[in-house]
Parts: sequence; C-alpha cells; structure tokens
Amino acid sequence: MIMLRALGLMSGTSLDGVDVALIETDGERVYRFGPTGYRPYAEQERTLLRKGLAEAVSLRDRAARPAILGAAEELVTRAHGEAVEAFFARHGMTANDVDIVGFHGQTVLHRPAERLTVQIGDGPTLAKRLHLPVAYDFRAADVAAGGQGAPLVPAYHRALAQDRPALPVVIANIGGVANVTFVGEGDTLMAFDTGPGSALIDDWVRQHGAGEHDEDGRIARPGLLDAARLERLMGDPFFRQPPPKSLDRNHFSLGSVKGLSLADGANTLTRFTATSLARAAQSFPAEPKEWIVSGGGRCNAYLMELLRSAIRQPVRLAEEAGLDGDMIEAQAFAFLAVRTLRRLPITFPGTTGVPVPMPGGVSA
Repeated sequence: MIMLRALGLMSGTSLDGVDVALIETDGERVYRFGPTGYRPYAEQERTLLRKGLAEAVSLRDRAARPAILGAAEELVTRAHGEAVEAFFARHGMTANDVDIVGFHGQTVLHRPAERLTVQIGDGPTLAKRLHLPVAYDFRAADVAAGGQGAPLVPAYHRALAQDRPALPVVIANIGGVANVTFVGEGDTLMAFDTGPGSALIDDWVRQHGAGEHDEDGRIARPGLLDAARLERLMGDPFFRQPPPKSLDRNHFSLGSVKGLSLADGANTLTRFTATSLARAAQSFPAEPKEWIVSGGGRCNAYLMELLRSAIRQPVRLAEEAGLDGDMIEAQAFAFLAVRTLRRLPITFPGTTGVPVPMPGGVSA
C-alpha cells in the first residue's frame, strides 16, 4: 500500500469559489480526512467567469482560449494557487506536507456527444507556482474514447460507501448540475447526471436582483408551482436518455419560467430539481437502502423537504453520514489525483459509458 497525502481542488458550476481538501489515500481507500479550506470568488471574478461561459458556447477546439476565456483561465489558475497558499498558511503547512494536487479547473463547456469538454485552468503553471506535482484534465481521455466524461466522482463515492452499514447506497451531489452514484454489492457502480441542481435557481434569483442564491428556499417556499411548465421541462429529451449521461450547465434556460413572479419561478425551478433527482431512481438496478446528499443544494431546506417527500428511502445529509457535504468533490479530486498517478481507472462503463474502465488525467 502506497499512501499519499493528496490535496484536491474544486471550482464547480455554481461559480462560488475554490474548495480545498486534504486526504490520505492509496487511491482505493481513504485512510484519513485532513483539513479543508475555501477561497471565494469576488463578484468581479464571477462576472468574468460568466462571460467565459458565454464565450465558450461557440468553441470547437478545446485548446482554444480567445480573449475572455484566456483571461478567465488566468483567473482560475491564480485563484487556485492563492487558495492553496492560504490553506498552507492557515494550517502551518508547506509543499513538503503534500505529495500531489488534484486540479479539476473550471468547466466552461461540456458536449460529450461532440467529443468536446473544456475545463479552463493551467495545470503546469499551477504546478510551478506550488512546487508540487499537479494532476489535471481528468475528463478528456474519457470523452475522446466516447464516454460522457462525467460524473467523475463515482470512484470516490464507491470508496466512501465501503464504510456504510449496508448497500446499495445512493450518493447524490447537488451542485450547479445534480448527479447520483449508485453503489451496489460487488462491483456494481452506476452514475449519471440527473438534471439541474442549483444553477437555474441561482440564475433566476440573481436575474431578479434578489441575491446570489435562494437561502434555505425562502423565496421558493411561498411561491406557486406552475405545473404545466414543470411538465414541459420534464419532457426534455435528456430525461428519456438511458444512463450513463451528462449535462451541460446551460442545457436548460430561464426562458422556461419567463413571465412568472420571482417566487413562482423559484418554486417551479426548485421542484424541477427535486423531481428530476427523484426520477433517477427509475434507472437503479436495485432499491437503495439510503440516499446521502452532498453539495451546496443540500443547504436549501425547501429542496430537501421536496426530496424527502418524493423519495421512498431515507434521505440523509452528508453530515448525518459522517461526511463533509461541502468538500466531497474537492476530496474526490485528491483521490483521483492519486489514481492518476497510479494509472488506476477513474471512469467506468457504468459511470460514463466509456467502453472499458479507463485511467485519466494528466500529470505536471
């Protein structure tokens, strides 16, 4: 067993900031959870990233970095470097205390049907800044081989599920996009994006000048569901595709709730997230014993109430299962960095649709 101290970095589709998490792992099991950190994006930084997302829509070359995207990539690389340096300073650590860094970067475009996925962030530049080996570009090999390139976290979810009292277990992540991992007996592993997470709700609230997100679902709760619009949203062809499947952050638009009040639109979009997550159960090969929910969306009390009413099994917050719901994805990229170093598979036929289990990632 070669146990390494790996530092994982994650900036999700919610564009809130950079999560930092240290774990000790051999790439197959997690032996210790270390400290964590967070570096928020300032509003002007989020504005630049949103412009980068808009510009990326027209990309055809995953290596291209036209003006705004180039500036956004520099921002992402710098912010991740600052996040690690602040983490070291806060915890009295240096680069000598870490063996490898897992750097996901910022997804700006994800079209696996076109064999195209783009994550901005310069791995070699970050490695030079930190004086540490950096694993990055985790999705490209899978997409090039015909896989979805997402979700990437299931290998880590499986490691976490090994310590649960009974299988099958579902671990759901509600970020900008929502996804689930089904971990069954033996080697049964299934994962897929289920639909929107918090991104549409956040965009709707921001568009109305009501903040960056719907705190605890307070805006959505008194609103009224527009059932006809929800039915149209759930009629999207994405929901008829069999898993594994993945979703671009901008697949759905706010045009679907145009004309509704702030509260009614928030209610309808929150129910959209809950309904699409609950529908995922129709694809599982067996009935799970429990659901464990991580990601920022778990902090939306109204959304969690809707999920618990729509799902038959117990639905627990990550913290109720002894996990850090804010840091699972950052921890996962630490885990995947070690698997990249060891050339272990990081994606599987049941998680991305790739033909065979595949290593991935690039080391700098």
